[in-house]
Amino acid sequence: MLGSRKKYIVNGSSGIKAQIQFADQKQEFNKRPTKIGRRSLSRSISQSSTDSYSSAASYTDSSDDETSPRDKQQKNSKGSSDFCVKNIKQAEFGRREIEIAEQEMPALMALRKRAQGEKPLAGAKIVGCTHITAQTAVLMETLGALGAQCRWAACNIYSTLNEVAAALAESGFPVFAWKGESEDDFWWCIDRCVNVEGWQPNMILDDGGDLTHWIYKKYPNMFKKIKGIVEESVTGVHRLYQLSKAGKLCVPAMNVNDSVTKQKFDNLYCCRESILDGLKRTTDMMFGGKQVVVCGYGEVGKGCCAALKAMGSIVYVTEIDPICALQACMDGFRLVKLNEVIRQVDIVITCTGNKNVVTREHLDRMKNSCIVCNMGHSNTEIDVASLRTPELTWERVRSQVDHVIWPDGKRIVLLAEGRLLNLSCSTVPTFVLSITATTQALALIELYNAPEGRYKQDVYLLPKKMDEYVASLHLPTFDAHLTELTDEQAKYLGLNKNGPFKPNYYRY
Repeated sequence: MLGSRKKYIVNGSSGIKAQIQFADQKQEFNKRPTKIGRRSLSRSISQSSTDSYSSAASYTDSSDDETSPRDKQQKNSKGSSDFCVKNIKQAEFGRREIEIAEQEMPALMALRKRAQGEKPLAGAKIVGCTHITAQTAVLMETLGALGAQCRWAACNIYSTLNEVAAALAESGFPVFAWKGESEDDFWWCIDRCVNVEGWQPNMILDDGGDLTHWIYKKYPNMFKKIKGIVEESVTGVHRLYQLSKAGKLCVPAMNVNDSVTKQKFDNLYCCRESILDGLKRTTDMMFGGKQVVVCGYGEVGKGCCAALKAMGSIVYVTEIDPICALQACMDGFRLVKLNEVIRQVDIVITCTGNKNVVTREHLDRMKNSCIVCNMGHSNTEIDVASLRTPELTWERVRSQVDHVIWPDGKRIVLLAEGRLLNLSCSTVPTFVLSITATTQALALIELYNAPEGRYKQDVYLLPKKMDEYVASLHLPTFDAHLTELTDEQAKYLGLNKNGPFKPNYYRY
C-alpha cells in the first residue's frame, strides 16, 4: 500500500557441428528441503535457481484476492481443473490480449497456417517454462495447432499476465502460473507441469534452465523419452554448457539464445525500446541530463545505452570484455569501473548475466534516490539479499517499486526486487517476440523430427538456414522486397541462390 513501511529482518540442421563454449565452473546442485511451508523461502534445486528466486513475492496489490490460487477450486467451461491460475474468470479479457498480439506476430501466424495441415509436432508432448504473456500464448497455441500437447509454467514470478494465463486455461492448456508467486509456488508450478499421471514430456522448451534442472534432479528417468531441449536465455544456455562439460547432458539441446534472430532482435532491439518503457512506468522520470551507468555492453547493454543516449542521458558503461569495451568507446560511451561513478549516477542498470555486479558496498555509496534495476534474466546481478537487514527500511511505493531507506534517511529506488525490469514492470514489443517465438517453434520442429543420429548429446546452434527463414517471414510486414542473386552472381560468390547467404562464423 502506498506509503506503508515494512522492516525486513533476516533469519540467519544435418551435419551442423556443435558449437560449445565450456564454462570453467561446474554447476553445483543443492537438495531441496523435504519439508517447507507454502509461503516460506525454500532452498532452490540449484545454486543458479537459488540466486534467481531467492525471495518470495513480498507484496500483492491490495485490489487482488489474496487467497493463494493453490487453495482455490477452479474449473474452466469444459469442466477441466488441470490448471492453476489467479482467476479463471479473467479469461475473456486475456483472450482479447492474445488476439491483439496475433496481429503483431506475422511469422507465427504464417507458420501456423502453412504447417497445421502437416502437423509436424503431432505426438509431441512439450513441457514449457517461459514468461507467460500474450505473446507466449500465441506461441503455445501455434504449437497446439501444429499437433503438440503442452503443459506450461512461468519462468519468472512477476512476469505472468494473469488474464492471459486464464485465457490459456480456458482454452484447455494446463497452465500453472500467476503473478506474484512465492518461491515455493514457483517450484510447485513446475512440478505440476512435469509430475502428472499418464502424461510424460518428450520435448522441453525452457527459459533460464530451471525446468531442465528440476527434471534432472527430480525425474531423471524422464530423459529416456525426451528428444531434446530448446533454451532461449543466456542463463539457461550457460547451464546447458556446464552440463555438457560435465558429461551430464543426455539429450540434444538447441541454443536459441545465440541464434542471430534472437541476439540481434530480441536482445538488442527489444531492450532498446523496453528499457525506457519499464523505467518510465515505474518512476515517471525524465531521462534528459540524467547520469546512467549500464553494466555490460552485450546486445542487451547496447540496446539500453542507445535508447538512453537518444533521450539525452549521460551514459557510462562497465565491461570486462575488451572487444565489447572497445565497441562502447567507439559508440561514444565512456568506459569506467563502477566504483568510479557510483556516487554520482542517477540510474544503475545491470545486464551482464553475472552475479554480484552491484554489491552492498556499491548500494551504500549510491546517492539519494538513485534508481537500481536489472535487465538480465536472473536477479543475481544486484545483491538484494544484503538489503534485507534490520537497519534498513523497505517502503513499497507502487507495484514493483520499493524505496530502501538507510538510517540517515538516504533511500534508493529498487525496481522489481532486482528481477528482469521490462517483463516485470512493463511490456516488450510484440513484433520482436514474434521473431524469438518463431525461432523457438522451428527449433522444436527440427529437434522433434530429426532422424536418429543427426543430433548427439550436445548443445547446437540453430542452422543458419532457419535463421534466414525466420527473418524472411517478417519482411512482408514492412513491404520489403529482397534482391535476388542471378545465377552468375551466385556462382561468383559460391552460394546457393536460396541461401544460406552467410557462413556460420559471420558476425552480423
